[in-house]
Amino acid sequence: MNRKANAVWQGSGKDGKGQLTTQSGVLSSNPYGFNTRFENEPGTNPEELIAAAHAGCFTMALAFQLQGAGFTADELRTEAVVSLEKDGDGFTITASALTLTARIPGIDQAKFDELAGVAEKNCPVSKVLNAKISLKATLQG
Repeated sequence: MNRKANAVWQGSGKDGKGQLTTQSGVLSSNPYGFNTRFENEPGTNPEELIAAAHAGCFTMALAFQLQGAGFTADELRTEAVVSLEKDGDGFTITASALTLTARIPGIDQAKFDELAGVAEKNCPVSKVLNAKISLKATLQG
């Protein structure tokens, strides 16, 4: 299985503008640039897309872990916060912090913690990130 996305950039690093397009069409010539990445202007940026990918991948991996253990979640809600830090002349993604809130009928805390930990370690996006990954998981009654 291969998934594709394309980036087109015109201009210099700070003053230039780019567009991102995904194979599925979910992103179609979506603008990005210095201002959307470093100054919180409206638009997307690579770190936001990595955060979305990590949250989505982990949440689906947990759903499969739960299914294998005989549980079905009423809701799994995950936020991923990707940290981009200055590193010499450039930048490095140093961490992705996952925060999960879950409603899962019939599961106890120990089993929930076990399955969430397995999902965090084994989701493909966690495996590809060369950054510290943390997980804060809350089971709601």
